[in-house]
Amino acid sequence: MRRFSWFNLTSLTLGFAFLYLPMLILIVYSFNASKLVTVWAGFSTRWYGELIRNEAFLDAAWVTLRVAVVSSTLATVLGTMAAHALVRGGRFLGRTLFSGMIYAPLVMPEVITGLSLLLLFIAIDLDRGITTIVLAHTTFSMCYVSVVVSSRLVSFDRSIEEAALDLGCTPFEAFRLVTLPIIAPAVIAGWLLAFTLSLDDLVIASFTAGPSATTLPIKIFSSVRLGVSPEINALSTILIAIVAVGVITASLISKRSIARQMQDTRAAIAGA
Repeated sequence: MRRFSWFNLTSLTLGFAFLYLPMLILIVYSFNASKLVTVWAGFSTRWYGELIRNEAFLDAAWVTLRVAVVSSTLATVLGTMAAHALVRGGRFLGRTLFSGMIYAPLVMPEVITGLSLLLLFIAIDLDRGITTIVLAHTTFSMCYVSVVVSSRLVSFDRSIEEAALDLGCTPFEAFRLVTLPIIAPAVIAGWLLAFTLSLDDLVIASFTAGPSATTLPIKIFSSVRLGVSPEINALSTILIAIVAVGVITASLISKRSIARQMQDTRAAIAGA
């Protein structure tokens, strides 16, 4: 094994400091009693209370959460169907065009995507609001789900499906009862990725949002243009805490699942 040198330790420390020190400073100053975000005036939870009473931020957070849940669910369903068609459909007519349309949002600039969707909604006379944001987020996030699920389907052992078909399952039943449970981790990962992308999107949402629907990134961006307020620090701290809890929970669930699989494998080997 290679020794862990001082150079490696220094590089790792500087790298983590570059990534996480700004977040740590933001968290510390979210408990600042002063209105000035750069001047420490003592410990206080005042701005968390102000944030709870700020209806504009709360409404934007509720809109963002609804959009993220609905769009990520739709993107997961459509992305899984697209991945299944690409991997299992063989060489059907229009496959190249279909795959190109699926993967185009991955490399398309967000400004172009947002502008094209805006022109589409104007052309069909669809009022901008939560519906248009959901459609826009579903459009660009389903391709990410398709990539994640496709990578799992490519390595999937099709003999398990064939065995289910030989035992009397219809193709849909084989997919629902056999394939879907096996690829479920990839589907869940795709949903989480789509949820994160929707939660974090600013550019596309700014094109497709209307006066009746403002997402949290748009609200934060419009507030920051007038200066960073301690309420934004408090809001960012809450978001960091939610993400940290989600990552830790997912890690614990993954470790428990791996341990259960290893235990089942040992039991099967012992039984054989």
